[in-house]
Amino acid sequence: MSGARTTRNTRTRSSGRRHRPRLLGWRGGLRLALILLFICLVSGGAVARLLAPKANSKDARFDAIIVLGSPADSDGNPTPEQLARVTEGVHEYERGVAPRLIMTGGAAHNQFVEARVMARSAEAEGIPAAAISIEPESLNTIENACNARRIMTAHGWQSAEVVSSASHLPRAGLIFNGLGIKWRTHAAPPLEPQSEAYRWGAAFVEDLKTARYLLWSRWSERCEP
Repeated sequence: MSGARTTRNTRTRSSGRRHRPRLLGWRGGLRLALILLFICLVSGGAVARLLAPKANSKDARFDAIIVLGSPADSDGNPTPEQLARVTEGVHEYERGVAPRLIMTGGAAHNQFVEARVMARSAEAEGIPAAAISIEPESLNTIENACNARRIMTAHGWQSAEVVSSASHLPRAGLIFNGLGIKWRTHAAPPLEPQSEAYRWGAAFVEDLKTARYLLWSRWSERCEP
């Protein structure tokens, strides 16, 4: 009897050891904390993009159309995304939304200045050179907006329609909302079909960039137009 009880007690203790929850340890806890932080950042960026302003004006006409920069390819030719932005800016000019275009973007991703490539594309689509202003220095969207605002101030222009890819516009709206001008955003439809994976990927990248802007860039990269 005593031996049987000892055996049962030993089995009970062994069973308890087998089912005892294992602690994560500091490395596991750190990994979990980083994963949770990443999820919070992406979720916060997604919510901010959903709530981002699309305009602060109901005007139908503006002083300028600002086309936000996008990189050219490695040969200096417009990519489909860049050309889509330019083409929609040209269409808005032709619809009479504004009498001029401001092309923005420096050599942010390769040796080619985005604004100059975009200006050439606009001229090829029939826009006179005199109606195009070039902002060739900016390396990100904050600088796109700030430097375009400086061009507007120098010419006494007070309002603008902002043209870019649909996924890019919520973050652009957050940035332009603090520039002290009348503005609205306008999406450039893609020139070729985009896969679901591409759209989800673009949205994910913008969620991260929006979170970074709200937490860091709007303070550290703030510029005075």
